[in-house]
Amino acid sequence: MGLFRKAFAATAVIGMVALGGCSTTATSSASRADLSNSSSQALNKLIRENPAAAAISKQSRAVLVFPSMVKAGLVFGGAYGEGELRQGGATTGYYTSFTGSWGLQAGAQSYGYAVFLMNENAVQYLEESDGWEIGVGPTVVVVNAGVAENLSSSTLQDDAYAFIFDQKGLMAGVSIEGTKVSRVQTR
Repeated sequence: MGLFRKAFAATAVIGMVALGGCSTTATSSASRADLSNSSSQALNKLIRENPAAAAISKQSRAVLVFPSMVKAGLVFGGAYGEGELRQGGATTGYYTSFTGSWGLQAGAQSYGYAVFLMNENAVQYLEESDGWEIGVGPTVVVVNAGVAENLSSSTLQDDAYAFIFDQKGLMAGVSIEGTKVSRVQTR
């Protein structure tokens, strides 16, 4: 599916969620297998290409990976993606990520992000909350080149570290502040 079709679908989903709420259900086992494969590839590439992500991954308790987010907007916008929580190399849950926005914006893009959860409190908050709004709850630091230069094992004091990767498209800027992460209910 092309980027613009995905972007349109993401915007439509965001609109439906904003208007009517959302109840998530587990995807098929084939979809979960595809998601697991995409998550593994994205996480391995991030760790291989980003020394800060590699160092943080060794100390994290878990990682929440969204390998493909789609963002679109024309004044009102949104982003949507599916991901998984990994602990000890195993998938322990499936999640959705929604972001709504408004303002001077136009375009579409795709990207991925990973949030390394550094302590049990952050993992527990994610698992027990009725959705985690990034920016509320555990402290999340978005790691860019400037932040990465100052990270070391002694400076890793925050609850979670997020990396945005593989940005493609025609829209400036990506932020995960205000993103709602919700666990997918399995049956």
